[in-house]
Amino acid sequence: MLAKTFNYDVASTKMNTVIQDDGAIKIPAEVRQKLDLRAGTILELTVEGGSLLAWKKVEPDAFEKWRGRGHLPAGLTTDEYLRMVRDDNSR
Repeated sequence: MLAKTFNYDVASTKMNTVIQDDGAIKIPAEVRQKLDLRAGTILELTVEGGSLLAWKKVEPDAFEKWRGRGHLPAGLTTDEYLRMVRDDNSR
């Protein structure tokens, strides 16, 4: 087993972790909880001045740039418009 230890500070609490033979790093539960890291979370990594830095990769919201740009035809509610569109395009 590789015995390279990393220290990190979460709310002034220092912790250690060990790199496994396969390169896996176990992140302590306290850190995972504070940063909302779950199985499948993608971390971006970089090396700066001999330190390994990691942060959660946050994908941009694909719809954000379009929010608030659409306009309903005059006099229709959202439900009425969707009903109209869906009825016209029923399969």
